[in-house]
Amino acid sequence: MQSPQAVIEIGSTGIRLLVAEITKDKKRNILDRSELPINLGRDVFTTGIISRNTLIAAQRILNRFGEQLAGYGISREDTTVLGTSAVREALNRDPFVDRIKITTGFTVRVINGIDENRLMYIAVTDCFKDESERMKQSNSIILEIAGGTTEMMLMEKGKIVGAHSMRLGTVIIEQQIRARAGKLDDAHRIIEEFLRNTKKALSTETNLDKVQQFIALGGDMKRASLAVGHFISTFLWEIKRADFEKFVDEIQGYTEEECVARFKLSYSEAKTFQISLLAYRLFVKLTNAKSIIVPETTIREGLLISQMREPKKSILSGFSEQIIASATTLLRKYQGDENHAQYVRETSLRLYDAMEKELGLPERASMLLEVSAILHDIGMFIRAEDHNIHSKYIIMHSEIFGLSLDEVSLIAQIAAYHKGGRMPQNDPEIKLLPRESRLTILKLSAILRVADALDRSHKQQLGNFNISFAKDSITIRIKDHHSLSLEKLAMKEKGDLFENVFGYTIVIV
Repeated sequence: MQSPQAVIEIGSTGIRLLVAEITKDKKRNILDRSELPINLGRDVFTTGIISRNTLIAAQRILNRFGEQLAGYGISREDTTVLGTSAVREALNRDPFVDRIKITTGFTVRVINGIDENRLMYIAVTDCFKDESERMKQSNSIILEIAGGTTEMMLMEKGKIVGAHSMRLGTVIIEQQIRARAGKLDDAHRIIEEFLRNTKKALSTETNLDKVQQFIALGGDMKRASLAVGHFISTFLWEIKRADFEKFVDEIQGYTEEECVARFKLSYSEAKTFQISLLAYRLFVKLTNAKSIIVPETTIREGLLISQMREPKKSILSGFSEQIIASATTLLRKYQGDENHAQYVRETSLRLYDAMEKELGLPERASMLLEVSAILHDIGMFIRAEDHNIHSKYIIMHSEIFGLSLDEVSLIAQIAAYHKGGRMPQNDPEIKLLPRESRLTILKLSAILRVADALDRSHKQQLGNFNISFAKDSITIRIKDHHSLSLEKLAMKEKGDLFENVFGYTIVIV
């Protein structure tokens, strides 16, 4: 059995601790959970900064958790501490993280919304491992409404078609109501207005009317499931839609004191409890789901699972497929040529595999190449001329499930250099990047240009070929009988970067 592991999440409304151990058969054994309220979100979403009083409160809570962890033999240096939306958006984020490090010994890792989506997916998938067919056979929404953001994933038959981190949170809504000197009824109007503006964009990824399975995470939904739901399997609860709607209507008339007494909430949690469940109800109304599934999990569990020694053999086995599915959905949204994208993807990977030993790139590089190949022509939606520049813009301003903002930025740069006469190494923007990032862009752009040149006609004619290396050349030998004049011309235009980076002349025969 491995040593216990700990994760702390610094959220908008509270700081939460999870201690668990992973058994030999890769099961998760929860040893401890703790949560203490904090007004971090109220600070950030009203003034933009974390106040001195909140900083002191965070230090006190973290030092208390540090003493708690010492009882399990877990050091502060070995504890993962995540900062979510409130920390992420704070103007004084860096000083806050620095003071936490100096005064408590904990290092805070600030994650973005896509990282939260990734951890949420891992956690939910683990809960559904005994019900995997249920997820594969249904169109689903996975939703978590937190203090500062709403994290959403859209799935069709088990494949992710959209992942979004939206700036709609219970603390933000509560602050808007307070600023207007409004009442709880105003929350309904704020959320409905947001959904009207969001529904059209979501509908380009999936038909919301065909969503049969609504999966909701979060402490407030867990409380609702305990009140009106029923247990269906390990870590999973279910609430009938009609029961949930009746429950939400009932609690809208409660005072804060009644919420505290009945649901054992802190006063800080009680301020947003009704808003939270109202928001979930309005999201459910977008779908035809007859019930709401509530997994008993969080992104903290997702992080622990992702750190298991052999994640690819269990929960993460299909993770790469979900990244590709998300990229493909983005391509469809912009009406891209899927056949050409698939050919370039497969050809790029063949070149990558043939050269892998001499590439010297990190493990994730092949995934970056795949996504770059799928999306390299996405800018054609805007204009054919200089479409590579438009591709860069679209990718930079899109969310791709499972990829960090830094990875999306690298993919945008790789797509930008799949055509054109400029070399990446001459770009002032790229010169400022770390050496590893510069080399990743250079090498993957060179491979992508060659793969793209082999389908200059966009007809996928040259699928049957071999790759062989000589001292100073690489030969692509086409087995079928086709005219190669177009591809040879394209290679003459695009092969210069490959020769410049790797020193190989490309020969097509």
